[in-house]
Amino acid sequence: MSVQRQLTNERMSQIVTHNGTVYLAGQVGDDMNAGIEQQTRETLANIERLLDLAGTDKSRLLSVTIYLKDIDADFQGMNAVWDTWLPKGVAPARATVEAKLCEPEILVELSVVAALP
Repeated sequence: MSVQRQLTNERMSQIVTHNGTVYLAGQVGDDMNAGIEQQTRETLANIERLLDLAGTDKSRLLSVTIYLKDIDADFQGMNAVWDTWLPKGVAPARATVEAKLCEPEILVELSVVAALP
């Protein structure tokens, strides 16, 4: 089975596909001055764009790990956006953890695994 990489630089690939499975690098939003809801919306939009580029979509999510800067402050706001974004009946396996992220302004980061059609 071949490994395909897209949007690759010297450090990482944004998309890696192998054996019918798509792996996305950790995704964050675009506006680091925004609150949790906006950062979550932007992050999910970036994930949708990358899944489309890989040839799949959010209905085929297998696993998602969500990293929050402050789980007490941001869990409810992130979930409010997540719940409207995710189609009914296709919820992936999911974990949400509090983590020190690479930039202090980042409130949420998601790591995604999805299936190809």
